[in-house]
Amino acid sequence: MASRLKKGLAVEAARQLAPRVTQMAPGLTQSFVREALHRAINGVGPLPPAAQAAEEQLREQHGNVDKAVREVIENHVLYAGVGGFATNLGGLLTAAVVAPANIAGLALIQSRMVAGIAHLRGYDLDDPRVRNAILETILGEDTVQRMVKKAQLPAPPMAVATAPQHDPTLDQTMTTVLANELIGRVIGKRIATTVGKRVPVVGGAVGLGADAWSTWRIGRYADRELRPRARR
Repeated sequence: MASRLKKGLAVEAARQLAPRVTQMAPGLTQSFVREALHRAINGVGPLPPAAQAAEEQLREQHGNVDKAVREVIENHVLYAGVGGFATNLGGLLTAAVVAPANIAGLALIQSRMVAGIAHLRGYDLDDPRVRNAILETILGEDTVQRMVKKAQLPAPPMAVATAPQHDPTLDQTMTTVLANELIGRVIGKRIATTVGKRVPVVGGAVGLGADAWSTWRIGRYADRELRPRARR
């Protein structure tokens, strides 16, 4: 009961703090999400472009798209877990330094995963409608359903990806909403870690579990939501 109460308080605090963070630093909202998506699609450092990595998985699975999708998800869950552990050591004491890295890293990993799945399912990653659908998918199924029901988003990701035309007004909506969501997740994770035990390695363990779990759920959502189209 106590652990659930602490988790509930952490989530509520995160929801209240996230919009304030992005209001104080609007560049964080408008730039880091799109930059993460751009790097995910085009590649950065040792990570090749999302489509190239997805094609490699497809070759390894002898052309079986569903198996390749599962491999893409498993690989990125591993990336997220390692990143979550590395950037959450130290709890709130190091939050000012590592929280931005955690947020940006999670955005990059999850964008790359969903982009890889979208590519395997036949979507054009250069299409702005598809890019908005990728960002929307990262919000997670529960958040998307809630926001669509409240008319805060026009439709689920697949409908956005296959809309008759691109809606430019949706670009900023997606970046703002996703920035708030990612910041809220990281803030909530850090509060949950430090409310119970102020032991650095505990923060790392919580980060590993939370980031890996959220990435797995988003991957499964993308798998269900982005239905196959004719591959070019």
